[in-house]
Amino acid sequence: MKNLMKITTLSLVATTAIYAGGYKIPEVSTNGAALSAANIAHTTGADAAYYNPANMAFMADENNVELDLIYIGLDATNFKGTGSQAGDNIDAESESFIIPSLNYVSPKLGNARLGLSVVVPGGLSKRWNDSPAIDRAEEFTLEVVEINPTLAIPVSDTVAIAFGFRVLYSEGIVKSSSTASRDMTGDSFDVGYNLALAYKPTSNIDIGITYRSNVYLSEEGNAKLSIGDAKVYDGGSSVTIPLPAALNIAGAYTFSTETTVEVVYERTFWSAYKELDFNYVSPIPNILVPSFDNPIDKSWDDSYALRLGITQKLDDLTLMCGAVYDTTPIPDEKVSYELPDSDSVSVSFGARYDLSDKINLGFSTLYSMRDDRDVKNSEIEGTFSNSNVLIVTMGMGYKF
Repeated sequence: MKNLMKITTLSLVATTAIYAGGYKIPEVSTNGAALSAANIAHTTGADAAYYNPANMAFMADENNVELDLIYIGLDATNFKGTGSQAGDNIDAESESFIIPSLNYVSPKLGNARLGLSVVVPGGLSKRWNDSPAIDRAEEFTLEVVEINPTLAIPVSDTVAIAFGFRVLYSEGIVKSSSTASRDMTGDSFDVGYNLALAYKPTSNIDIGITYRSNVYLSEEGNAKLSIGDAKVYDGGSSVTIPLPAALNIAGAYTFSTETTVEVVYERTFWSAYKELDFNYVSPIPNILVPSFDNPIDKSWDDSYALRLGITQKLDDLTLMCGAVYDTTPIPDEKVSYELPDSDSVSVSFGARYDLSDKINLGFSTLYSMRDDRDVKNSEIEGTFSNSNVLIVTMGMGYKF
């Protein structure tokens, strides 16, 4: 449950650069961050295995592998109370992470191609040290690792399809400190699937459609509940939350100057997150049921993102930039200290240099600027601000 609360926190807070509305992370490679994840239709590197595995069918007949290191920095979110909470002015802790990712595309196996991605598609950490936030969300942390094998099959010279399996391992942590306190951890293995289509009607037009299934993260672990200094429960616990389905529809056009412009519409089906319901192996004291056991209504909305990516090929050097507008799935009445999410605009740039015909190096950065969010609901009255995110990536690709 401790790790479980980590997941809960993510379900409550979100950032576009590190997570696309809610707690989903779309930028899982150097090119992905450089292009603001606008690389669905036009993908030529090993990260096609993740972003659109159908494009593997059109890649050169060789092994293609890429290893990336991704730095994610979260600013210290500020909350300033108004009305009934006038005088409250507190900051969450700033957070930083380094995340590796691996993508691989095989040579042709008959006409088919195999791909493998090991990425972090979701996660977050939010920690507060002061009341009133610490009473409800001292720490919420989520970590998700995905292993995604895929298979691409050409249908014709211009059309290919792909499918794959999503094998996810997740851990979560939840802590809160007040008259009654909790310390919960949990983890789980869960499975989903993904589908992809690539269509190239002409030599300079690329169309891509991808779908990643919803996966319910079924966290199971341990919960410690206390009243004052007295521990009143120490035993098994569980909770289920969604890593939601996502649909991407993308189109790219490559000009005679070797400039490629791609536009992506992404729909994330956060409406799958209807409630948060913690379960315990044995009954907990009745006095704690309202705070720690009753289901919490979430009723999130589906969200969308609009992505733009531009790639310029210059002999051995490739330049990239991007931008994205991402909407939050969390209605005003559901915003909490665990996840004070808001709409955001992100900008990005990067470059990749070919050291030889086999080895290339890449660098990219993305900065996500999140709107301030005024909240007035049954729990909170005030404004969340300074929830911006910085992503910096470095990667190396190898062909053999």
